Amino acid sequence: MAPVPPGIRFMASFNKDQWYKAFTFALTFLLYTSFHLSRKPISIVKSELHKNCSQVMELSTESSRSHRPGLHPELDCSWKPFDRSNYKQLLGAMDYSFLFAYAIGMYLSGIIGERLPIRLYLTVGMLASGLFTCIFGLGYIYDIHSLGFYIFVQVVNGLVQTTGWPSVVTCIGNWFGKGRRGLIMGLWNSHTSVGNILGSLIAGYYVSSNWGLSFIVPGIIIAAMGVICFFFLIEHPNDLKTASAQSSAASNQKLHKTWNGVKGHKDLYLQYKQGTKTQSWDTELLLGQESIGVCVPVQQVVVVKSEAEPSAISFMGALQIPGVVEFSLCLLFAKLVSYTFLFWLPLYITKAAHLDAKTAGDLSTLFDVGGIVGGILAGVMSDKMGKRATTCAVMLLLAAPTLYGFSMMSQFGFGPTIGMLLVCGCLVNGPYALITTAVSADLGTHKSLKGNARALSTVTAIIDGTGSVGAAVGPLLAGLLSARGWNQVFYMLMTADFLALLLLLRLVMKELRSRKNRPGVAVEMKEH
Repeated sequence: MAPVPPGIRFMASFNKDQWYKAFTFALTFLLYTSFHLSRKPISIVKSELHKNCSQVMELSTESSRSHRPGLHPELDCSWKPFDRSNYKQLLGAMDYSFLFAYAIGMYLSGIIGERLPIRLYLTVGMLASGLFTCIFGLGYIYDIHSLGFYIFVQVVNGLVQTTGWPSVVTCIGNWFGKGRRGLIMGLWNSHTSVGNILGSLIAGYYVSSNWGLSFIVPGIIIAAMGVICFFFLIEHPNDLKTASAQSSAASNQKLHKTWNGVKGHKDLYLQYKQGTKTQSWDTELLLGQESIGVCVPVQQVVVVKSEAEPSAISFMGALQIPGVVEFSLCLLFAKLVSYTFLFWLPLYITKAAHLDAKTAGDLSTLFDVGGIVGGILAGVMSDKMGKRATTCAVMLLLAAPTLYGFSMMSQFGFGPTIGMLLVCGCLVNGPYALITTAVSADLGTHKSLKGNARALSTVTAIIDGTGSVGAAVGPLLAGLLSARGWNQVFYMLMTADFLALLLLLRLVMKELRSRKNRPGVAVEMKEH
């Protein structure tokens, strides 16, 4: 007999539950990858909406500039209405429209998500996100130059995209317990950077020839993933048990119909107890044990729930969980920094390093590669030390001087620039990734909830919603401050980094005083 191949032996070593866990991990990873993939194109297309056409500027005369007041001399190369001298403010307004709607919608999304089936809620959100991402790209195809059109699409898209994060975090939190949660969540959260990288590459491929496709292709991808979500997402391990029980009941019902009319009882599921063994009457008939002549009492089976299902937690109730407020406010400033890079880094590289839009977009993916490493590193460190807040604080402390060095990127060569992008991405995205995943899951299943797992979506939404306020403000401030020079933007980012660190100090001190080194956030440790 031939030996079993090693690969098959490895696959057989996992039980069914482990396979379902792996499947849910991979599926939710891909689902949220598509969300970020659809958000990234706007940062790549910005440099195309307002081009740096030096030849046009050289040919522009003073009289032509005075003849068309209010327009930038690069107008012949730019897409109206972003051809004006205040184009940075207009581009910032588009970012702000999306992110402000996202922040407001996030608070509502978590509350709604607790009360609706996650699979259906997420599916509708992904289909709507795909639709409005495509509509933005149709602005190029149908030659639309109305700023109101693009802002409206951004607002609606921001609202519908809030369905994503609370849903996937709740789902992954249902499947994975607290053991090695930092590592698991760190690996899983790399979907953010993977989505940004893929979004940059896809958008960069089309940006110079047809920037409308930079939105349409990602829009189609997220809509297709929404369909996959509808057919395959398993919200909770208990759903499998329920499905198995229903399948077993259907099988028994079918079997009972085969022996319909036994003792005149047509609508009852018949059971009897013999010693400690319970079997259906229908099964015994199949086994031929009815011939033993034992008088079997007929009983109706009634299933009674042992305890009432916990109700969804209220907004104020979630705020009262220890640590939610501190981590939420910290994420506000941490996400401000991260999303400023997300929306403005390609344009900054274009201006500072004098590169074309495609090259700048490709180079900006290195920041997200560093983000993948940072998220995993933060998760591993926090698991090993059992100190989530301290891990975030250390990375925030190291990020500040790195941001200052990054502000002088144009003075470095190509090699040091690549290194700065990787290190900066690691330190900026590490705390952001840890708070939005492992910390949110820890707080959403905090011991004060007494097993009420239905709080996870609301807690996740509060933390990420507060962070999204910073994500909305950061790119807007970047658009305003960059008019005075890019150094002003980096000073703003370093200030936000310092404030994020300051807000964690109480939890850090609490963790350092704790005698217990078990995994979990500071809020779970014993009060002194």
